[in-house]
Amino acid sequence: MNYWLLKSEPSDYSITDLERDRAAIWDGVRNYQARNFLRQMRSGDRAFFYYSNTKPPGIVGLAKVIRENVIDPTQFDPNDKHYDPKATPENPRWQTVELEFIKTFPRFISLTELKENFLADELLVVKRGNRLSVMPVPETVAKKILELVDVS
Repeated sequence: MNYWLLKSEPSDYSITDLERDRAAIWDGVRNYQARNFLRQMRSGDRAFFYYSNTKPPGIVGLAKVIRENVIDPTQFDPNDKHYDPKATPENPRWQTVELEFIKTFPRFISLTELKENFLADELLVVKRGNRLSVMPVPETVAKKILELVDVS
Protein backbone atom coordinates (compact mmCIF):
# COMPACT_ATOMS: atom_id res chain seq x y z
CA MET A 1 0.00 0.00 0.00
CA ASN A 2 1.22 3.47 -0.91
CA TYR A 3 0.18 6.88 0.38
CA TRP A 4 -0.64 9.99 -1.60
CA LEU A 5 -1.76 13.56 -1.01
CA LEU A 6 -4.59 14.95 -3.15
CA LYS A 7 -5.40 18.64 -3.15
CA SER A 8 -8.90 19.98 -3.58
CA GLU A 9 -10.50 23.34 -3.07
CA PRO A 10 -13.34 22.73 -0.61
CA SER A 11 -15.65 24.94 -2.69
CA ASP A 12 -15.10 22.57 -5.67
CA TYR A 13 -15.15 19.23 -3.86
CA SER A 14 -14.83 18.77 -0.10
CA ILE A 15 -14.25 15.83 2.22
CA THR A 16 -17.92 16.27 3.19
CA ASP A 17 -18.86 15.81 -0.48
CA LEU A 18 -16.81 12.60 -0.65
CA GLU A 19 -18.39 11.35 2.58
CA ARG A 20 -21.86 12.05 1.16
CA ASP A 21 -21.03 10.42 -2.19
CA ARG A 22 -19.11 7.55 -0.49
CA ALA A 23 -16.98 7.25 -3.68
CA ALA A 24 -16.00 9.56 -6.55
CA ILE A 25 -13.76 9.78 -9.57
CA TRP A 26 -10.90 12.25 -8.95
CA ASP A 27 -11.40 14.08 -12.24
CA GLY A 28 -10.07 17.28 -13.73
CA VAL A 29 -6.32 16.91 -13.09
CA ARG A 30 -4.53 18.59 -16.00
CA ASN A 31 -0.88 18.50 -15.03
CA TYR A 32 1.26 15.76 -16.57
CA GLN A 33 3.34 15.07 -13.47
CA ALA A 34 0.20 14.84 -11.32
CA ARG A 35 -1.41 12.61 -13.96
CA ASN A 36 1.62 10.33 -13.90
CA PHE A 37 1.27 10.01 -10.14
CA LEU A 38 -2.42 9.13 -10.61
CA ARG A 39 -1.33 6.42 -13.06
CA GLN A 40 0.91 4.93 -10.35
CA MET A 41 -1.89 4.62 -7.79
CA ARG A 42 -3.23 1.15 -7.03
CA SER A 43 -6.41 -0.13 -5.42
CA GLY A 44 -5.98 -0.07 -1.66
CA ASP A 45 -3.61 2.90 -1.63
CA ARG A 46 -4.51 5.66 0.83
CA ALA A 47 -4.83 9.35 -0.01
CA PHE A 48 -4.67 12.29 2.36
CA PHE A 49 -7.40 14.80 1.47
CA TYR A 50 -5.82 18.28 1.48
CA TYR A 51 -7.67 21.59 1.23
CA SER A 52 -5.86 24.08 -0.96
CA ASN A 53 -6.69 27.70 -1.71
CA THR A 54 -8.07 28.15 1.81
CA LYS A 55 -6.78 30.00 4.82
CA PRO A 56 -5.12 28.01 6.19
CA PRO A 57 -4.59 25.10 3.81
CA GLY A 58 -4.12 21.62 5.25
CA ILE A 59 -5.08 17.97 5.57
CA VAL A 60 -8.65 17.17 6.59
CA GLY A 61 -9.12 13.46 6.04
CA LEU A 62 -8.31 10.17 4.39
CA ALA A 63 -9.60 8.30 1.35
CA LYS A 64 -8.82 4.97 -0.31
CA VAL A 65 -8.21 4.19 -3.98
CA ILE A 66 -10.85 1.67 -5.04
CA ARG A 67 -10.35 1.75 -8.81
CA GLU A 68 -7.20 2.57 -10.75
CA ASN A 69 -6.47 3.79 -14.28
CA VAL A 70 -9.92 5.29 -14.83
CA ILE A 71 -10.32 7.33 -18.00
CA ASP A 72 -11.21 10.88 -16.91
CA PRO A 73 -14.53 11.56 -18.67
CA THR A 74 -14.25 15.36 -18.35
CA GLN A 75 -11.55 15.44 -21.04
CA PHE A 76 -14.18 14.61 -23.70
CA ASP A 77 -16.89 17.08 -22.63
CA PRO A 78 -16.60 20.41 -24.50
CA ASN A 79 -18.86 22.01 -21.87
CA ASP A 80 -16.56 21.01 -18.99
CA LYS A 81 -13.79 23.35 -17.83
CA HIS A 82 -11.39 20.36 -17.99
CA TYR A 83 -12.13 19.61 -21.65
CA ASP A 84 -9.08 18.64 -23.71
CA PRO A 85 -9.67 18.98 -27.46
CA LYS A 86 -6.64 16.76 -28.18
CA ALA A 87 -8.10 13.83 -26.21
CA THR A 88 -10.27 11.25 -27.94
CA PRO A 89 -11.98 8.11 -26.64
CA GLU A 90 -9.56 6.12 -28.82
CA ASN A 91 -6.56 8.03 -27.45
CA PRO A 92 -7.36 9.47 -24.00
CA ARG A 93 -4.72 11.69 -22.44
CA TRP A 94 -5.94 11.83 -18.84
CA GLN A 95 -6.35 8.95 -16.41
CA THR A 96 -7.39 9.13 -12.80
CA VAL A 97 -8.63 6.98 -9.92
CA GLU A 98 -11.84 6.41 -8.04
CA LEU A 99 -11.69 7.16 -4.33
CA GLU A 100 -13.74 5.96 -1.40
CA PHE A 101 -14.23 8.00 1.77
CA ILE A 102 -12.49 6.60 4.85
CA LYS A 103 -12.71 9.36 7.43
CA THR A 104 -12.60 13.02 8.29
CA PHE A 105 -9.82 13.58 10.77
CA PRO A 106 -10.76 14.61 14.31
CA ARG A 107 -8.63 17.71 13.79
CA PHE A 108 -7.25 19.75 10.90
CA ILE A 109 -3.49 19.56 10.15
CA SER A 110 -2.49 22.93 8.76
CA LEU A 111 0.31 23.51 6.26
CA THR A 112 2.12 25.40 9.03
CA GLU A 113 2.00 22.32 11.25
CA LEU A 114 3.17 20.15 8.36
CA LYS A 115 6.12 22.51 7.84
CA GLU A 116 6.96 22.25 11.54
CA ASN A 117 7.08 18.45 11.32
CA PHE A 118 8.49 17.69 7.85
CA LEU A 119 11.25 18.85 5.53
CA ALA A 120 10.60 19.60 1.86
CA ASP A 121 12.44 16.45 0.80
CA GLU A 122 10.18 14.38 3.08
CA LEU A 123 6.79 15.84 2.10
CA LEU A 124 6.44 17.67 -1.22
CA VAL A 125 3.48 19.80 -0.14
CA VAL A 126 5.76 21.78 2.22
CA LYS A 127 8.25 22.55 -0.58
CA ARG A 128 8.19 26.22 -1.49
CA GLY A 129 6.54 26.79 -4.87
CA ASN A 130 5.12 23.27 -5.17
CA ARG A 131 1.75 23.49 -6.88
CA LEU A 132 1.17 19.83 -7.72
CA SER A 133 -2.34 18.63 -6.92
CA VAL A 134 -1.30 14.98 -6.58
CA MET A 135 1.89 13.78 -4.90
CA PRO A 136 3.32 10.71 -3.22
CA VAL A 137 3.77 10.56 0.55
CA PRO A 138 6.45 8.23 1.91
CA GLU A 139 5.11 5.60 4.32
CA THR A 140 7.19 6.91 7.25
CA VAL A 141 5.75 10.39 6.72
CA ALA A 142 2.21 9.03 6.32
CA LYS A 143 2.48 7.17 9.61
CA LYS A 144 3.68 10.34 11.35
CA ILE A 145 0.76 12.32 9.87
CA LEU A 146 -1.63 9.68 11.18
CA GLU A 147 0.03 9.94 14.60
CA LEU A 148 -0.45 13.73 14.52
CA VAL A 149 -4.20 13.22 14.29
CA ASP A 150 -4.12 10.18 16.56
CA VAL A 151 -5.44 7.87 13.84
CA SER A 152 -4.07 4.41 13.14
